[in-house]
Amino acid sequence: MANFRTHLSVAAAGGAVLAHGGWQAGLWSALDSLPILALTTLGGILPDIDSDSSKAIRLVFNLLAVPAVVAGAVMLQERLSDGTLLLVCGGIYLAVRYLAGAIFARFTVHRGLWHSLLAASMCGFATSAISHRLFAPPDAMAWAHGAALTMGFAIHLLLDELYSVDLDGARLKRSFGTAFKPFDWGDPGNSVAMLCVTLSLAPWLPSWDVLQGLLDQGVALVSSRWR
Repeated sequence: MANFRTHLSVAAAGGAVLAHGGWQAGLWSALDSLPILALTTLGGILPDIDSDSSKAIRLVFNLLAVPAVVAGAVMLQERLSDGTLLLVCGGIYLAVRYLAGAIFARFTVHRGLWHSLLAASMCGFATSAISHRLFAPPDAMAWAHGAALTMGFAIHLLLDELYSVDLDGARLKRSFGTAFKPFDWGDPGNSVAMLCVTLSLAPWLPSWDVLQGLLDQGVALVSSRWR
């Protein structure tokens, strides 16, 4: 399979193309391109957080701890004194960085459910929902944030599958088919649970009509480049 550096660099390259292309097409501003690039890059390493010894799990939970603290501070600042709020935010950081990471590592298996298009969709929807509810950008940008992370996630899965093909020996490695899959065939129970979580995000998402418009614009842009 591809290593951490490969996943990071290829996802960053894909994010740069997406961010620049959307800016040039007038879908977002130059400043708005930065989170698009960052989210695509993050998506490119996200699937490997199910590997207990990977760099990804440490990096991702470090990154997730920061917005968790910001969200906690925003929601609790009017209810708690400054000293108490500081302690609570510190607790949130430690809980996300260490406790959540340890729990996630305990209950996940590498190349399992987390390496699937279902997981990519759930993470993309969650990103759009958080962007929409917490940061309140225009609906199109909230969807773009989710799409960027999903694209990075898909890049990771595709890279893992490509590295499962041994071109020198003209054969498929045992790992082929374990990354770019719709869901975890061997664990249907957890797949159904993840599907339910994904569907439960629907009320928190931006307008679906806006998503359709954004997709239409993207298809038109790609089509025009190939003419």
